[in-house]
This record gives sequence, structure tokens and C-alpha cells, in this order.
Amino acid sequence: MTRPFLNESAIHPAIRQHIAELHLPVIQRVQTAMSLHPVVVVGLSGNPFVGKARKALQAAGLAHEYIEFGSYFSHWRMRNALKMWTGWPTFPMVFVRGTLVGGADDLRRLIDSGEMQTLLKA
Repeated sequence: MTRPFLNESAIHPAIRQHIAELHLPVIQRVQTAMSLHPVVVVGLSGNPFVGKARKALQAAGLAHEYIEFGSYFSHWRMRNALKMWTGWPTFPMVFVRGTLVGGADDLRRLIDSGEMQTLLKA
């Protein structure tokens, strides 16, 4: 199943470039990290679930790259661009070998089931 996107033909040509470039450096920063690191965690300061994900990785002996975009009170537009890009509604966003695997609880399930090791070997 794929999530619906507004068809480009339903976007007026005069604003397409603006949409394509809006917060593009934020997305490119995450894409670059994903190309350089097997595990990437994207989050914000003050979010307990971000800390939970990072601690779970550390306890499992798994290195990760962490990218932080502000706090609850700042950089929300940047984080919103990431939410629109991925379709994932919350933080952290955890990527394994370039695949979004979810948030802290999803990561914990992957670690506990052993699937995380399988994903990292792929």
C-alpha cells in the first residue's frame, strides 16, 4: 500500500519550484547521513523517545549518526519538512541502511527480535 500524494498536475506550475526547494537542505542533510552511516537517528532536543532510541542502540552496541533539529520550541518547520518527506508523523525517525524503520518503539522491536542485525548485514 502506498500513501496518497497530491498529483503534480494538481499543483499550479507557478509554485512547483517553490514546493520542490522548500527546506531541501534539511532533507539533503539526512540523505547524506543515510549514505554515510548504516544507522541514522533524526530527532529534537527534549524528546524522551529520541533518548530512548539512542540508548537502545548504545545498549545493543550499535553505532549511529544523530542529527538534531531544534527543540519543541524551535526548528519545527524543518522537522515538518522531514515529516512530509517521509510520511512519518513523530520523532525520532530511525533509518537503517537508508530505510525508515520507524521510531523508538519500532527500533526496540527490531533489536529485540534480532531483525536489526539482519538489516545491518544486508
